[in-house]
Amino acid sequence: MPPVRIRPERGPWPLHDAAASRAAESAALARHAPFELMARAGLSVARLVWAVAPHARCIQVWAGPGNNGGDGCVAARHLHAAGRGVRVTLVADAAQLPADAARALAEAQRAGVPIGAEDEAADLVIDALLGLGARRAPEGAIAAAIARINGGGAAVLAVDIPSGLHADCGTLLGEAAVRATHTLSLLSLKRGCFTAQGRDFAGAVWWDALGVDAGPPTAWLAGPSVQVPRAQASHKGSHGDVLVVGGSTGMVGAAWLAARAALAAGAGRVYTSPLDEQASLLDAAHPELMGRREAWRWPPAQLAHCTVVCGCGGGAAVRDALPSLLAHAGRLLLDADALNAIATDSTLQDLLRRRGRRGGPTLLTPHPLEAARLLQTRAAEVQSDRLAAAQVLARQFSCAVLLKGSGTVVAAQGQVPSINPTGNAALAGPGTGDVLAGWAGGLWAQSPAADAAAIATAAAWQHGRAADLWPAATHGAPLRASELIEALARRAFA
Repeated sequence: MPPVRIRPERGPWPLHDAAASRAAESAALARHAPFELMARAGLSVARLVWAVAPHARCIQVWAGPGNNGGDGCVAARHLHAAGRGVRVTLVADAAQLPADAARALAEAQRAGVPIGAEDEAADLVIDALLGLGARRAPEGAIAAAIARINGGGAAVLAVDIPSGLHADCGTLLGEAAVRATHTLSLLSLKRGCFTAQGRDFAGAVWWDALGVDAGPPTAWLAGPSVQVPRAQASHKGSHGDVLVVGGSTGMVGAAWLAARAALAAGAGRVYTSPLDEQASLLDAAHPELMGRREAWRWPPAQLAHCTVVCGCGGGAAVRDALPSLLAHAGRLLLDADALNAIATDSTLQDLLRRRGRRGGPTLLTPHPLEAARLLQTRAAEVQSDRLAAAQVLARQFSCAVLLKGSGTVVAAQGQVPSINPTGNAALAGPGTGDVLAGWAGGLWAQSPAADAAAIATAAAWQHGRAADLWPAATHGAPLRASELIEALARRAFA
């Protein structure tokens, strides 16, 4: 089978970390003849070149010191046999190559593939420098090769993982990594291609399992959720109530954005309780939204009936509302300033843990800095391993966590985490996080028994997909939060 393009609308896709991938590779090598997997891998690379660069006449292969370089040599041999102009630059000591890579190099040489300096006229570059096992910053000749690739201006196909990118975390191992146009992930899909800086460096990701079952995934790349049609006999009371608590002085708009998003998601009734005591209780543009003063003081039974979205623009005032909501909300989504308040208050942290222990459904939606405050660390540490950070938060507070950012991560206790493949830089603007919180709350209100992580996964996918389908997004224009709500409301996610 030829490589398959990883598209968000065709998910979910199984992802594997380096340890799981190496274990699967070792098991496969034990079952197959020597060189067989490398032969498959190199042929797959050549096939993808034929698919994505059918007119490339001059192809440069940068081959490193491991089996990744061997895959590149096999690909070069097939491309040479097909009449392509191809050259291999070996950035390694040929005498020190692993057995399969040495065989691949020898076969390429016997087939007449030129082995030597780079061809500066190349219109396609194959990055076969470093593979799955790379764990430290590229140095010396490898670092120089990465710089040459990035500075050459040609399209780049990375084999397995862009060289210099952490296969698990999507972070840079050093100061630079290959910026690929395409990445062909072999045997298993690597998690690092889809989160942190991975999305910027991997380009379009393809996958060839090489006929090997990689085993249980260590994460999932999320796909679209099933849209359940509403019963004709339903009414507004059939689709759940959302209460938005937020909007302190100067930030009331954040609460109204979340409320509008919850309504657009399909919640039956949406109440907004601004923390600014002077704020209007009417959204004139959306009079269907209902304002309420100090709704967090509602009777416990009434709060238990609601899906509560708390924190959007809440400022310091949100602290007073949290004890009641942590104790009584039926489903509770904590965002922004609600998370900041909990991060600095051990009493609120204890209330959140108690809520988790008694099974109170809770979803935290931090960005990296908010997650760092909860974990008492730095945002850079969170970003260095986004999946691990989300999983630690989920265990610490017995809840689901949606860690925002490029390749949003969703984690929950006892579940395989997921990475969201949708969204783009058009979402990097004010209010889009409030929209995500409200949208998730609206989805949850309609499915009150649903797992919080499943709601988070669906909301993140739809939120990002709306941005991907926004016409101006491809030109780098920001997507205003109010426009995002309308894009979501159209539900054109396919």
